[in-house]
Amino acid sequence: MTLLITVFAAIVATIVWYNRKDDSMKLGTLVWMFWGASLMWLGDAIFGYAEDGADFFVPSVEDMINDSFLGFSVIALAMIIWLIVLLVKDPKGRVKGAIRGAN
Repeated sequence: MTLLITVFAAIVATIVWYNRKDDSMKLGTLVWMFWGASLMWLGDAIFGYAEDGADFFVPSVEDMINDSFLGFSVIALAMIIWLIVLLVKDPKGRVKGAIRGAN
């Protein structure tokens, strides 16, 4: 489930990144994080299959729920990191403007 969730997130982020008007939102960073997580989970799936064999493809419901929570947690963490990068880079100058306006 973690692999599927991160691959879907990577595909959606890639489509949004590809259809962007400009690169001010730093979507490339988000795309790289999602595809990196997808590759990590692919490696995990390969080693899990090598260890468990065909039983790897018959997870229990509890394992699927835990993997789903883990997949969504990875997506949430990647989006938090992307948001921090976006706020630090401040491509549109809105954070700087808000700070100046507060003084």
